[in-house]
Amino acid sequence: MNINTGLKNYSVKELPHCKIHGRTDTSQDPLPLFWTGSGLEVNVSGTELWIEVEVDFDYHEPWAACRIDGALMSRQMLLPGRHKLCLFRNMSPEAVKNVCFFRELQAMSEDNACHLLICGLQTDGEFFPVPERPYKLEFIGDSITSGEGTYGAVGDQPWIPMFMSASRHYAAMTAQALNADFRLISQGGWGVVCGWDNDPRHALPAYYTQICGLAQGETNEALGAQKPNPFKEWQPDAIIVNLGTNDNGAFDQPQWKDPVTGEIFQNRRNPDGSLERGSVERFEQGVIRFLKLLRSCNPNARIIWAYGMLGYELTLPIAHGVETFCREDQDTKTTFLQLPNTTADTIGARFHPGVKAHERAAGILTEYLRSIL
Repeated sequence: MNINTGLKNYSVKELPHCKIHGRTDTSQDPLPLFWTGSGLEVNVSGTELWIEVEVDFDYHEPWAACRIDGALMSRQMLLPGRHKLCLFRNMSPEAVKNVCFFRELQAMSEDNACHLLICGLQTDGEFFPVPERPYKLEFIGDSITSGEGTYGAVGDQPWIPMFMSASRHYAAMTAQALNADFRLISQGGWGVVCGWDNDPRHALPAYYTQICGLAQGETNEALGAQKPNPFKEWQPDAIIVNLGTNDNGAFDQPQWKDPVTGEIFQNRRNPDGSLERGSVERFEQGVIRFLKLLRSCNPNARIIWAYGMLGYELTLPIAHGVETFCREDQDTKTTFLQLPNTTADTIGARFHPGVKAHERAAGILTEYLRSIL
């Protein structure tokens, strides 16, 4: 093997030009990638490009992927330790390549040791500016927005990082179609007021104002995960909320009991199977509170609550919550959008939406965003 001795090392802070994707603490060195889809993008010439990463976890190994000139070129599991990964080699030295290395795995609330850091790049080329894209999109959701089921065979059921992704789901597809930068804030099994198991601690709105508050433990805290998110530094043109699927699932699960206080929480059904009004009203109030929070942090963004890829049962409560918020706050930039349900032809692994389902949702969302942006 011919070894290129002309490679030069750059820490992230030494890069003359780069774009950081996803919420993070940019004062950190190495640079932490907390959320799915978070990463580093560069325009670089040269024949080779390597990236050095630092990884650790207890249970859930991070996966990462790389796009070159918009095309997915690699996707891989990352092992513990500090490693150099080759992103490309033997390419034309003069050509400027757009390279984006990004995290495929969602932030892991169940693994305090799980982290992925970018230590630096190594290349024989030069770096060039990464132009700003016309739009910024923020996606907030659950396992659908974590891309769960977009990899793996239909019928595969293990809950493992290999089946999660940011590389081929509706958010990435929508952003690519609109030539937009995007951020993902997602956690599988979580909802608006509770998780799929009725646990009210698994409500994503409670962590929205932090960089990545659900990433717990000493390591993640030291990396800046618990810090307030600097909203003024990155204001989205549109926020797409895809939450409610797990709140709906909780209606069919046993009650949750707080192990410390003994408090009981449960989304309940009536004897005839319909949704109990009190539980629905509590959910609607959760929708309204979250919309108020989103608007306070993002005063000029379009807000779209998109729902329906795994069932429609909470469509009316969500739509009513959106309507109530808009009326009470005189907000004209917030709307509800129905997404197509996943079918037997579009299902993926873990009974989640497959790539075809994400393509359908992205098509509808893209068309809608084009009409309002």
